[in-house]
Amino acid sequence: MLSQARADACLPATDMKRAKAWYQEKLGLTPSKEDEGGAQFSLADGTSLYLFPTAITERGGHTQVGLTVTDLKAEIAELRARGVVFEEYDMPGLKTTDGVVEWPDGSGAWFKDSEGNLLGLVQPSR
Repeated sequence: MLSQARADACLPATDMKRAKAWYQEKLGLTPSKEDEGGAQFSLADGTSLYLFPTAITERGGHTQVGLTVTDLKAEIAELRARGVVFEEYDMPGLKTTDGVVEWPDGSGAWFKDSEGNLLGLVQPSR
């Protein structure tokens, strides 16, 4: 049953005003819906990111949202021009060069939002 369900990402924000501004300014997204429970940003194919207010400051050390893109280098260049800083990793099985990891089946990059949530970009091989 769930294999036919849509999935959306919900991300915590300790400062909703800051978070909403960051998603607008850095990622170029505009809220499609807002209320006291948070802000929703609509993405491709009916998917969305939802920011919700919380007093909890802990964040996961893993990728919380993965975004599939068709041109990773162009996305990185645009996001860097907007001030997004990409993470660098050097550990067994994962080494980035200029923020990018290359895998046999694609490439990826990660960055944190204003709230410390880790977002990933992935470009599958063609």
